[in-house]
Amino acid sequence: MRRENLPLALVLTGHPDRVPALRLETAADRRTLLRQNGRPVLLARLDADRHGVTVHRRHGYRSPVSPLRADEARHRSDWLHRIAGELSASDRGPLHAGRLLLTRRSGFPPYVWHTDLVRAWPTVHLDWDRDGWNGVLPLRPLSAPDSPRVKAYRRQAREGVLPPVLLWWLPEFDGWLILDGHDRAVAALAEGRDPEAVVLAHGADEETNALARAGAIEAYERWLAQLGPGQGPARRAVSRSYAEALASVPYDEDSTPTWPIPGGAAEWDAWMLQFRHEHDRDEPLRRH
Repeated sequence: MRRENLPLALVLTGHPDRVPALRLETAADRRTLLRQNGRPVLLARLDADRHGVTVHRRHGYRSPVSPLRADEARHRSDWLHRIAGELSASDRGPLHAGRLLLTRRSGFPPYVWHTDLVRAWPTVHLDWDRDGWNGVLPLRPLSAPDSPRVKAYRRQAREGVLPPVLLWWLPEFDGWLILDGHDRAVAALAEGRDPEAVVLAHGADEETNALARAGAIEAYERWLAQLGPGQGPARRAVSRSYAEALASVPYDEDSTPTWPIPGGAAEWDAWMLQFRHEHDRDEPLRRH
């Protein structure tokens, strides 16, 4: 694993031959699954008109981050490096040979947590028809706000020491998956706060970054040539834009790498049939 320090992020890179334990796999006819250690924990199928995706989650997902102790929550502030170390050592996480950006984030648009947080389990349709979805998708059922574990986290939230939630940005769903911290998210929201987050996203590769830098330089030189001499304020504005463009290049995100489903569409269909049997078996328990 290689770790690169940027002013606002850590960049993690796994072993070149590593196939991540937690990975997206795809097959024909818009089928996708999220597999962890050989077992699908999420099945999804894109709408035929590509205006949304239907997602089915299965029990069994396990966080790649070890449990956080209460004393650690009260004394640790460097959660970025703590989580980076956990992801690097985990045998059930998404680290792979590409660049993954790990950043702290405390501000989200209000709809992310308060409108588009998925509370239904196990099936949901993510609607992209208008402005996209841009919400948060849990990988296990959310606990009740008055459950014992959530109540302990609510005390930490009131004390201002609640550890962040680990989110994974997936452009394929136009939203984030909760990789760790489901109960912490519930606790923060129950206390009227947006959860603090550490966000994992797939970064653009070095070749793409080099092209972006070259494009920024070309645009800068073209603007300067058009301005000519004697336009100090305009030249300073162009220089500021150029500096901002170059500074943003290392943080450019890319699409999530995917692997083929070994058995193709037939395997996805078989897992979907098993999901329906599991759901039908559990449904009478939920009605009582």
